[in-house]
Amino acid sequence: MVSVIIIFLNEEKFLDEAIASVLVQSYTNWEILLVDDGSSDSSGEIARRYMAGYPEKIRYLEHSDHENRGMSASRNLGIRYAKGDYLAFLDADDVWLSKKLERQVALMDLQPQAAMLYGSPLLWHGWTGRSADIERDSLQPITVAPNSLIRPPQLLALFLARKVITPAPSDVLLRRDSIRRVGGFEDRFRGLYEDQVFFSKVSLEMTVFVSDECWVRHRQHEDSACSVGRITGKYHSGHVVFLNWMSKYLSARGFQHTELWNILQQELRRYRQPFISRSIKHALRYMRQVKAHALCLARKTFPALIH
Repeated sequence: MVSVIIIFLNEEKFLDEAIASVLVQSYTNWEILLVDDGSSDSSGEIARRYMAGYPEKIRYLEHSDHENRGMSASRNLGIRYAKGDYLAFLDADDVWLSKKLERQVALMDLQPQAAMLYGSPLLWHGWTGRSADIERDSLQPITVAPNSLIRPPQLLALFLARKVITPAPSDVLLRRDSIRRVGGFEDRFRGLYEDQVFFSKVSLEMTVFVSDECWVRHRQHEDSACSVGRITGKYHSGHVVFLNWMSKYLSARGFQHTELWNILQQELRRYRQPFISRSIKHALRYMRQVKAHALCLARKTFPALIH
């Protein structure tokens, strides 16, 4: 069975659609845990209505005193009450394609070494129905060998070096014991980077299967946590918080003086020594321009053997 954890905070606009995308799954051996992170709109009523309609399949959870404790604490609450062998997360503003669970469970059965798998979600601008937005829809690139097992800590190194984008939470399927092994989500990360922290912990220690299939419509809108974070600047400032946390986490596990550690320190230098980083970046750009100009001049001036 798959335990589907949907956390929400004032998501009355999209929650119905997210839950409905689980109800129409071709794979039917699932349960839904709807975790209310202190909503003040009607999304809690929507969740309780679904629980009443599907009492054996859907449960409603909330923090004591209806508190708002953040995304990580809310996901952890769902994990504590989950009964499934597999766990899947669905953000309340995203939508699953109907064969998402069927395909992912089948792949996990075929890949017993994999603790987690994910694919290539659709970056969904076209949910608005406007033709200009529909034309902007695209698949998020996976930038690794498709349909392959990635051994630890290779994927984390690619995450930290920004060569691979961390998966959308709505796109993953995990074995429950692997989540418990890494200790779940980190409660201190209430919103931004809570998913990167979790996926870093998993990919540091465990094998991940990466597919080129699309199973999720990942809604792009201005009210999402990432969009608000980029507008306010919190996404940029949150990155250094994440990197510093990662540094302490690796140190505690004896990952110092490794290639992974070197990548992390290189990323941290962008923040600790911004002037030097910018100077090096500009110098390299200038050198590339000089080289291109020199080659162009050589082709025009000298015979091919000389230039």
